[in-house]
Amino acid sequence: MSNRAKKIVILGSTGSVGCNTLRVVESLEGQFEVVGLAAGKYIELLIKQIIKFQPEIVSVATEELARQLNQELKASGPAKLPEITCGQQGLVDVATYPDVDMVISATVGSVGFVPTYRALEIGRRVALANKETLVMAGELMIKAAAASGAELLPVDSEHNAIHQCLRGERREEVRRLILTASGGPFRNLPLDQLRNVTPKQALKHPVWNMGAKITIDSATLMNKGLEVIEAGWLFGFGPDQIDIVIHPRSTIHSMVEMVDGSIIAQMGVPDMRHAIQYAMTYPQRFFCDVPRLDLAKLRALEFFSPDTTRFPCIRLAYEAMRAGGTLPAAMSAANEVAVEAFINRRISFPTIPQIIEEVMLAHKIGEVTDISTVLEVDAWARARCNEIINQLATAPAHP
Repeated sequence: MSNRAKKIVILGSTGSVGCNTLRVVESLEGQFEVVGLAAGKYIELLIKQIIKFQPEIVSVATEELARQLNQELKASGPAKLPEITCGQQGLVDVATYPDVDMVISATVGSVGFVPTYRALEIGRRVALANKETLVMAGELMIKAAAASGAELLPVDSEHNAIHQCLRGERREEVRRLILTASGGPFRNLPLDQLRNVTPKQALKHPVWNMGAKITIDSATLMNKGLEVIEAGWLFGFGPDQIDIVIHPRSTIHSMVEMVDGSIIAQMGVPDMRHAIQYAMTYPQRFFCDVPRLDLAKLRALEFFSPDTTRFPCIRLAYEAMRAGGTLPAAMSAANEVAVEAFINRRISFPTIPQIIEEVMLAHKIGEVTDISTVLEVDAWARARCNEIINQLATAPAHP
């Protein structure tokens, strides 16, 4: 890397990926300068990050939180206060802040869509950990990057692994991409017991430590379905060329099968710092402060086919990808609302895919022409999903 520290901004700095990104920044000893942070509501953690990294601009979710942040920083924060902004425009302000070398897009859900698009539009290098962005409008994102010359690098461990496996390989020599999945906490739970699982149980991921939404997505395997769509846009492969395999140990993060039958796999301990650092420093590699994988201690590498009866979200995601247009955006929005309803104990676990499918069936698929089209579909799907949930309100309470 050059002697000049690269300037970065982090969207979602108080989340799991955001916090790990800051750990990577510290471990790389002056290679990066954090000039912008965008968070949601976790003000206490954000203040600690501001004091430590001294960003020039900061964004939070609401005006009220912005006022609170300003007051608390004046009382106990840095000598020089950052510019404080808020809301959707605040995220865009951070993503498009002048003279930034890289945007780490690590917000959860659709909130990251517009700021990520604006960053690509002006030619920013984007390290993407927000899969909903490409699910909602992959075509728009890829076109924006191509037009501006922006680089789009994956942070999700599966896509990051695929990116590493494809280095130096010719596109026409690849037969298929293979995304690995841990299977979540309910892989072996009898089907008739799924209705009784609680949000607390679903939030106990067997391998990864992640935020609530993505952890529930991992339990339903919608997370893997979203990743199939994301992989299609990132690497230019169709749904029939992208497979999912259950790999409970999460030692192999994903694989690529070549036309001659050779399979290239990327392995490592399940620690997001490796994937984050790879995206931040690509095409170079540096020492990464994560535990090494001890191959001698590996007893087995087990693989299983996903059960789409148990996990219908996989089927729904493939259907959305094949249909294309605005259906993936509608599916993603419905999933966000349904997951939130489950976390709030308004619906049961198996009801999540049922509601998503109902919204998908009701949606009239259109073309993804611009940002406003996608946002309109997102709003419609959320409203329809809430209608369905409200209609279920008279059903027996979730245990």
